[in-house]
Amino acid sequence: MSNPRFGAGIWHFATYVDRYATDGYGEPRSVIEAIDLAGKVRDLSVVDINYPFFGGNFTSDEIKAALDRNGLGVIGITPEIYTREFRKGSFTNPDAGIRRRTHELITEACVEVRYFGAEYVKLWPGQDGWDYPFQVDYGTLWKHSLDGVGQLASENPDLKFVIEYKPREPRVHMSFDSLARTLLGIEKIGLPNVGILLDFGHALFGGESAADSAQLAIDYGRLFGMDVNDNYRSWDDDLVAGSLHPIELFEFFYVLKKNNWEGVWQLDQFPFREDSVETANHAIDFLKAAARGLDALDVDALKDAQVRHDAIGALKIAQKALFGAM
Repeated sequence: MSNPRFGAGIWHFATYVDRYATDGYGEPRSVIEAIDLAGKVRDLSVVDINYPFFGGNFTSDEIKAALDRNGLGVIGITPEIYTREFRKGSFTNPDAGIRRRTHELITEACVEVRYFGAEYVKLWPGQDGWDYPFQVDYGTLWKHSLDGVGQLASENPDLKFVIEYKPREPRVHMSFDSLARTLLGIEKIGLPNVGILLDFGHALFGGESAADSAQLAIDYGRLFGMDVNDNYRSWDDDLVAGSLHPIELFEFFYVLKKNNWEGVWQLDQFPFREDSVETANHAIDFLKAAARGLDALDVDALKDAQVRHDAIGALKIAQKALFGAM
């Protein structure tokens, strides 16, 4: 754990719009320009790339050339199954044609995963869910969610599919809204290549302990990836990792280390108004300090405090390790 690999969603280096600044918070960037910015970040080794590629008609070879000149690999491909085309849902859309289109788009993304040698296809079905009482039949909605993921996983047994759950946004209620519900769905699907991408901020937003959620996912052998960021718990703010909840993030990393989980520590941040390279460097500096803190942590003393449920004793040990490594 002393030298974890660091990654970032390529969207970290894009520019953004919201419902107020509809003209954006900067000039639009292509995925190639975003990759070149990512290449300026210290210690960044991999990126998660949206599919279709944004900002132009780029070939996979052109994307790979940009990655190669920046010394970057690809950890995952995220098919965009949450855009206007899917505004009523992707896997759960009432239109069977859109559900087929979802399957086709993700199947295309599978080709890119193989081409880049990535670790997984990341599924974030942000438009799957409902907004109002009586709007949907819950059983049908859930069945469509599981059938859609299960079909893809069974057709592509050589690939991993990770589901990134989130309580809400853009739907008021998302189908995959929590660790427990997502884990239940995956166990119902029953295939070994379907797992969870645990977003630290989504766990906070959902009122979870990210460390506890990680342990549960690991216990079921389903923690395939993770993202880190931060928020005020009332919304998915995607702020800099460690800026608000450093001790909870440190506990999350401790659980990963205790279980010998060796995946990439990946940034999922949205620096709307900040310099994207500086923001990524700052976050990675914190993550590196957290890694040093894990190495300095008095694990035996911590375990002893936990056996006694000694809250203050355990906190003192964790705080000494983390803040002493900063």
